Amino acid sequence: MLVATAAVLGVVAGACVGYLVQADREPTALPPLSQPSVAQAKGPGPEPLSAAQDRKVKVDGDLRKLLLGKPTRARKAVIPVGSDGWMDASEYAETYKSPAGAFRQLIGAKEFRRAAVTTWREGEDLDVEIELIQYRQEQTATEAADAADSAYYYAEPDGDHDTDSWPVPGTGDGMAYVHTKPDTSYGVALYSAEAHAWRGDVAMEIWMYDTKPIPKTKVLDLAKRQMERL
Repeated sequence: MLVATAAVLGVVAGACVGYLVQADREPTALPPLSQPSVAQAKGPGPEPLSAAQDRKVKVDGDLRKLLLGKPTRARKAVIPVGSDGWMDASEYAETYKSPAGAFRQLIGAKEFRRAAVTTWREGEDLDVEIELIQYRQEQTATEAADAADSAYYYAEPDGDHDTDSWPVPGTGDGMAYVHTKPDTSYGVALYSAEAHAWRGDVAMEIWMYDTKPIPKTKVLDLAKRQMERL
């Protein structure tokens, strides 16, 4: 009770001090309410953006067309993902450690709309997967950003000395990660790298796997070029 009373008195005292300080100041001359009118500009307005320049038109079209094209000598991925370049909510949820919980989040609070995906294999063993996940954002305008934030957290947990990271140029807070310690749980040393970023209502995810270390330039270049298309 004493703490609550003290808190109330503190608020009242603070308000009183502010009033006294303000009352002790010289009155400030305010500009008159009547101001001269400003002439309105005349002439035609700016030309509307073309479909190529209007991002809203671009991302509401065929999302698959915004994915990077496969390199000239790339081959089909060993394990194709999605169907005809699309992933539904259940397929995308399977990329999480807890698919059932992820699925409930995606169709509920996350406002999942759709996901486009492309995969390929280049060189001897480098597998690449790029996903563009679009959210409806009917209630909030930050789902793509939240998705990227979660990806940053899981890509580089505190105290992880086996992961190097760099900002993706031109993306604000986009990040690329190279995991320097291989995963040997599959009976072979498997190195990985990833990149995450977002723009508007679209989140980007890049996943790379190889039997040898993946250079940072590889994942950074891929992430930068993909984000330039959004």
